[in-house]
Amino acid sequence: MASILEEYEDSLSRPNFPSQVRTPEIRHSGYINARLEKETPIFNKQRIDFTPPENINCLVVCNNQLCMSLGRDTILRIDLIKADQPNQVDLGRKDESRVHKLFLDPTGSHLLIALSTNECLYLNRNAQKVRTLSKWRGHLIECIGWNRFLGTETSTGPILVGTNQGHIYEADIAASEGGLFGTNPDQYFRHVHTLEEETGPAPVSCLDIDRGYENRYCVIATTPKRLFQFVHKIPEGTEQQGFAILFSQPADSLPSIQEFPGNLGYSDLAFYHQKLRKFPNSFAWMMGNGVLYGSLEFSRPESVLIDVQVWEYSSSSEKPISIVLSQFHFLLLLPDRVKAVCILNGQVVFEDIFTEKFGPLKRMVKDPVLGQIWVYTERAVFRYNVKRESRDVWKMYMNMDKFQLAKEFCNDRPECMDMVLAKEAEYCFQNKRYKESAKCYALTQNYFEEIALKFIEAKQETALMEFLLKKLFNLKPSEKIQATLLTTWLTELYLNHLGILASDQSEKATYLKVRDEFRAFLSTQKNKDSLINNRASIYELLASHGDTEHMVYFAVLMQDYERVVSHHCQHDDYEEALKVLSKHKDEKLFYKFSPVLMQHIPQSVVDSWIAMGKKLDPKNLIPALVNYSQSAGTQINEAIRYMEFCVDELKETEQAIHNYLLSLYAQFRPDSLLSYLERAGTNPNRIHYDLKYALRLCAEHEHHHACVHVYKVMELYEEAVDLALKVNVDLAKSCADLPGDDEELKKKLWLKIARHVVQEEKDVKKAMVCLSSCNLLKIEDILPFFPDFVTIDHFKEAICSSLEDYNQHIEELKREMEDATLSAKRIREDMQEMRNKYGSVDPQDKCTVCDFPLLNRPFYLFLCGHMFHYDCLMQVVVPNLPTYKQIKLEDLQKKLGAAAQPSKSRSHTKDDDNVSLGKSSQSREQIKADIDDIVAAECAYCGDLMIRSIDKPFIDPQKYKEEMLSWM
Repeated sequence: MASILEEYEDSLSRPNFPSQVRTPEIRHSGYINARLEKETPIFNKQRIDFTPPENINCLVVCNNQLCMSLGRDTILRIDLIKADQPNQVDLGRKDESRVHKLFLDPTGSHLLIALSTNECLYLNRNAQKVRTLSKWRGHLIECIGWNRFLGTETSTGPILVGTNQGHIYEADIAASEGGLFGTNPDQYFRHVHTLEEETGPAPVSCLDIDRGYENRYCVIATTPKRLFQFVHKIPEGTEQQGFAILFSQPADSLPSIQEFPGNLGYSDLAFYHQKLRKFPNSFAWMMGNGVLYGSLEFSRPESVLIDVQVWEYSSSSEKPISIVLSQFHFLLLLPDRVKAVCILNGQVVFEDIFTEKFGPLKRMVKDPVLGQIWVYTERAVFRYNVKRESRDVWKMYMNMDKFQLAKEFCNDRPECMDMVLAKEAEYCFQNKRYKESAKCYALTQNYFEEIALKFIEAKQETALMEFLLKKLFNLKPSEKIQATLLTTWLTELYLNHLGILASDQSEKATYLKVRDEFRAFLSTQKNKDSLINNRASIYELLASHGDTEHMVYFAVLMQDYERVVSHHCQHDDYEEALKVLSKHKDEKLFYKFSPVLMQHIPQSVVDSWIAMGKKLDPKNLIPALVNYSQSAGTQINEAIRYMEFCVDELKETEQAIHNYLLSLYAQFRPDSLLSYLERAGTNPNRIHYDLKYALRLCAEHEHHHACVHVYKVMELYEEAVDLALKVNVDLAKSCADLPGDDEELKKKLWLKIARHVVQEEKDVKKAMVCLSSCNLLKIEDILPFFPDFVTIDHFKEAICSSLEDYNQHIEELKREMEDATLSAKRIREDMQEMRNKYGSVDPQDKCTVCDFPLLNRPFYLFLCGHMFHYDCLMQVVVPNLPTYKQIKLEDLQKKLGAAAQPSKSRSHTKDDDNVSLGKSSQSREQIKADIDDIVAAECAYCGDLMIRSIDKPFIDPQKYKEEMLSWM
């Protein structure tokens, strides 16, 4: 018993697999299915290493709990997770009763034992003693409809019970054993319905309770010949009240009944659940002449059975014992074999023959939780493990032309998916669903050329395009060459299609739709990456089809704006060309196309230039403006407007810009010329136009006033006055006052004006006004300009005024002489007073710097009272002297040291020595005096030297760290 599920023996009989009709292979390329290992069967039989001590009567399995009836009154329970710990319970019956059937709920907690004496016992998984269900006495139980939705380990919830008399009862069993005398586990047991056939009540073979959408409950019950359906909605929250409402419907709402003529005397019903507490997906009913199987749809108002089919027994003598249902197969237990039939195509896919060694087969059951199938005889137990049941389902669905379902079951097997797609593509092609066929072909590994030729021969360009689009979409990023070829071919196909549609006015809507698709195709980022390297070919294709609209669109996508603008200009659509330029703001394109655009839409072009602002270099736009100004006539205002914008708003300083604006003013707008020159100022260093070019330009167009201004800026005052006199005298006067410091030049200019007034205009009064306007001119300066016959009366006032000025000047000179004499006298007195000043030094006086007695060393005494040793004063003054004075002081000290040394030669006479000594003494005194002039010119603490050093730090920055460390 220790190895009931761990050790297995080989099957005593080899399963037989019926030969099946081979489906023709679908030719494809790409995937090669190279399976090296032999696939295991779907249903793999294993005999359990278990020898029962007595014959097995019944066996049930659910939720890993296995219960079997042995002999007359023994129940063996095995938790398959702990298979080495079986549990045996004795029924303790003294009569001749035997176990008729066992029933185990989905949780594996509640075991019902139907006895042949019309009694029923209850055994809970956690109990060791069976309990009698007294309310059930008198009924031979044939089936139980368990409540998977309300059942728990302690209570079954409302369940249905079917008897051999055709009665259906509702019951509820609780495992509680509380109370002084104990309580009965059966809470209630009431009759709800009776199933009848044409001859009267018939045994209830099977019962199943299911709950669908919106709390709609369905009870399926069977007799040997009939299948009944009871469907009704039970209000939410009232489920514990039972199922009486399903069976108490009015007479006009009779239950749905399925009846078949054959009769085995019994029937069996099996369901397939993907999850235990969910409603089942499919069913299989084993009845008299075959198996009725199909799907379940609980949202239907009447019968929940759909897609119903009947699989007939191959021989009338072959009577099955029981049936179980898996996802795609139902398994029939025959007296000597197990036969599996696929519910998709009705073919027998598995047949396993048992020998007589272990006795006849008794029954086959299925664990609804784990999906394991169990078969038992009186002396042995077998288990079938279902392995990859859906492995060949895709092929069956494919052969049934249910391609969507086929693809669902081969997602993880690319070679199978390829075969399904190829078959679906061929199927759609044969049924003239070319577009769908193209989509499928694009996902296969079939040869690209064969498929493309197939659509070309069928003259299905739309499908071919769909195929190419799908292929293009599925390409890897590394397959750039393939992507380029496909995009080029698709472009050709689109252009052909658009060309055909464009010629037919009735297809305008289709044309617009295809055009949008084509543009979307071109604008997809993945396609753009392929097209950008093949632009030349695409342009040639577009040109060969004459599709200028899409040529422009494609050029925009490729950001080839030069081609777009050029196209618009060639078609005289200058406004559109300018829109493209303004939108993309490419400076180089502006420079290239501005000359053409300026000839046709000057105002709009200048507006665009202004909008671009500093992004454009005005110097590069001058060629466009020059061409325009030569041929535009009176429309030159736009060029002037842009040049003014550059100068006034952009503050452009480029000389070429200012020169060109100056030339425009000189030629076309002279009124603005002088104001522009005046705004530019008179400082030559801040003027951005060429003065010589401006002078030549103004002279060429005879703008004399502007020329005078340029002369003034160039400081050519004589030329300015000469030219100004041709304009008016007042302008000349303004020029004559400009040389402020050069009185000689200023006088010369005013003399020119005076001569012009006297000799050219013959106006004596105006000459006198000139005389009064310039204080440098005297009457005698302008008298030579007058003719001899002019009377003195005109000059009387001027001569008198001049004489008065002379007298006043003489008096001023006298006053200045007297002041100078008085100042000289005071200076002499101060000098005499200074000679008589002296200072006294006491023995206790100390040096202001070193605070040592002053008389110990040579010293200086200043009138302010400060006293310094000679060397102390040098230390204070020298670092603050200018460099050149420091150099001079060093040189004087060297000379003083050289003069102090005695003469080395002793051959001189005495007179020579005296002369030499006198000269040396005189030289040393002069050197000392020069040193004193540098060092002692002023007090180091009271003079300018201290004032100049006020911003110097107390500590030298280079010695700051050293000083700081000394304080730490």
